[in-house]
Amino acid sequence: MRLARVVAPRRYRNFDDSVPLNIYSEHIEMIEKNYNPTQVESRWYKFWTEKGYFKADETSEKPPFCIVIPPPNVTGKLHMGHALFVTIQDLLTRYKRMQGFEALWLPGTDHAGIATQVMVERQLAKEGKTRLELGREAFLERVWAWKREKGSNIIEQLKILGASCDWDRERFTMDEGSCRAVAEVFVRLFEEGLIYRDERLVNWDPIAQTVLSDLEIDNEPENGHLWQIRYKVCDSDESIVIATSRPETLFGDTAVAVHPDDERYRHLVGKHVELPLCGRTIPIIADPLAADPAFGTGAVKITPAHDFADFETGKRNNLPRIQVIGLDAKMTNAVPEKYRGMTREACREAAVADLKEAGLLVQIVDYSFTPSRSQRSGALVEPLLLPQWWV
Repeated sequence: MRLARVVAPRRYRNFDDSVPLNIYSEHIEMIEKNYNPTQVESRWYKFWTEKGYFKADETSEKPPFCIVIPPPNVTGKLHMGHALFVTIQDLLTRYKRMQGFEALWLPGTDHAGIATQVMVERQLAKEGKTRLELGREAFLERVWAWKREKGSNIIEQLKILGASCDWDRERFTMDEGSCRAVAEVFVRLFEEGLIYRDERLVNWDPIAQTVLSDLEIDNEPENGHLWQIRYKVCDSDESIVIATSRPETLFGDTAVAVHPDDERYRHLVGKHVELPLCGRTIPIIADPLAADPAFGTGAVKITPAHDFADFETGKRNNLPRIQVIGLDAKMTNAVPEKYRGMTREACREAAVADLKEAGLLVQIVDYSFTPSRSQRSGALVEPLLLPQWWV
């Protein structure tokens, strides 16, 4: 059975009282037995946009109402989370229009930073190319091409959802106006002393060759090992055994920390130990925040240039910082010549073998830990000292 669509009486139609009643007559039709959303929704959305119902007039004397859309990343397609916020914001915007507000729902998309970079690099990899081979300018052009393709897809999806945005005001977080605004705010914050530049530890992705925010990192439990290593106390027959999950970083150690109340080591505080495999000596320090008598052996190696907790320990105790792993995740010239240029993994194997041969490897125990991995590349994140801007 087919039924005719009925238009509600005028007193129930608050969408736009200035529109003559018969303007909707062309949309009265026979309703099919099975609802066809594609046909119906596309026709009505076209009708709404052609009539300008979503446009906001800045000269209007109506009370204003505005929502800035949380810009979706131009890295793919919208998901159910996007559909949820679009539904809520669309409901609020339409409701305010019906209440007589000059309602603006401002649309736009976000460049997504590292996420977009990784997607474009994957595209290049399929062509047998890399970002570095392409060069900065050519790579940026590929990024803009990606944005034009993916950004238009996302906008089309928003329209399919029925989003009542003012599309004449569409923005992108890297368009000229946005960039000018960001630069202006940045300079103001710098002049006010709220932004400063400093060399501190950052999350470095050695594959993507970029710094990552904490939100771009996954921390999932993995099975690994703790290597217990003997550090000989200088001018003594004593030694301290430390446990570490990263023996390759011992070349960057600048202290061994113990708890000041740990009676096992209290008499050693202020003395020095020989750093295995490299001939340096480093001090034994007492730091209640760095060492836990109940964990491991109660003594910990301090590597300020490659561990966030050790970085803070180093600041408290004025310890030097020695960077032994570079941007390419290979050992730097700060390590003994034998290990220079090795990957982190290769250096670990070599160092463990040499420690064992020297009689300094006490034991290896199974250990469950949560390493930091890049969400985008899957690389093991390396804490590195780099100059960055901080707020």
